[in-house]
Amino acid sequence: MNKLHWTDEQFISRSDCSGAASFRWGARILGETVLITGGAGFIGRFVTEELLRRGHKVRVLDSLIEQVHGDTERPAALNREAELIRADVRNGDAVTKALDGVDSVIHLAAEVGVGQSMYAVERYTSVNDVGTAVLTEKLIERPVRRIVTASSMSIYGEGLYRDVDGKLVENAIRQPRRSESQSWEPLDDQGRPLSPVPTPEWKQPALASIYALNKFVQERTTMIMAEAYGMEGVCLRLFNVYGPGQALSNPYTGVLAIFASRLLNGQKPMVFEDGEQRRDFVYVGDVARAFADALEKPEAVGGVFNIGSGHDRSVTEVARSLGAAMNRNDIEPEVVGKTRVGDIRHCFCDGSLAADRLGFRAERDFQEGLAELAGWVAEEEAVDRVDQARAELEKRGLVA
Repeated sequence: MNKLHWTDEQFISRSDCSGAASFRWGARILGETVLITGGAGFIGRFVTEELLRRGHKVRVLDSLIEQVHGDTERPAALNREAELIRADVRNGDAVTKALDGVDSVIHLAAEVGVGQSMYAVERYTSVNDVGTAVLTEKLIERPVRRIVTASSMSIYGEGLYRDVDGKLVENAIRQPRRSESQSWEPLDDQGRPLSPVPTPEWKQPALASIYALNKFVQERTTMIMAEAYGMEGVCLRLFNVYGPGQALSNPYTGVLAIFASRLLNGQKPMVFEDGEQRRDFVYVGDVARAFADALEKPEAVGGVFNIGSGHDRSVTEVARSLGAAMNRNDIEPEVVGKTRVGDIRHCFCDGSLAADRLGFRAERDFQEGLAELAGWVAEEEAVDRVDQARAELEKRGLVA
């Protein structure tokens, strides 16, 4: 690949033997061919739209597994301008083909779900970690300018806390709850309550599930291989992503899609513990913008960034808000008073690093996002498999 540099004006033209060209002007990259692994999924389709809007060409590599996509050769919501290669990211020959002529990669391909990862261990580890290994190994032969990998807030385990003396606590641990009078909250070593605060990237990982372990391995694999082979690596730790288009019949998808599926079928949203655990919900369109910025901006290189809204909400509050948006105020959440192995109490986003380095801030108002989700759900059908998923977890002793 030939490169011409005009550093005074920060202008770069890159062209290959086919005559295709891409241009960087200031902090913007225009006209690249971008491979999105897992690009036919919920987040991937929005990222595809955002990249096409910015003038990039998009190629998607996706295995279209039935649990997420149902029986389809191509999801209707995937923009027709995107080239689709239906193949598993662990298929080295398919990955080599998919990388042909590609300038950059956004790596989203992954099995997703804390609960399912605790018993489908081989499947999750194979797709997530081996799949990333195959992709990065093939990038040795066909290096790209930049690879941006989707990570997860799950790697933090419990978020950051502050004790009653004002000291920050990175390693909060909840003791098993053995009686109704015992607090759901993490306590310090003197039995005093801890208060959750926004979690920054420097907080030490606490890998409480196989999924969390997988995502951390994906992060480190990306950064190690990018640096070793002269590429630029970036990882985005996504908080709870929501919006229209999520797989409503997948009981291991995002919690808002699971709640929507229950409400659509006239069932109570199932809320674990006491429902007061707090999370950060970020609209999928904002997340797509973050991926595009991470792909384009030079300030992103080598960074690991939280991507969230910066607002925390209780799970019960969110379930009721969605019920209101779907005109199902008559259905109250079912608070089950049990916990799942791998779940954490509180974790929400400190997004200051992404704001400083990427200029990223979530823009979509939560209630507006819920209204859009509710409008989409009203036109859909969903098979409610939540009870089946809970039974699978209980059978293996993963709910207590």
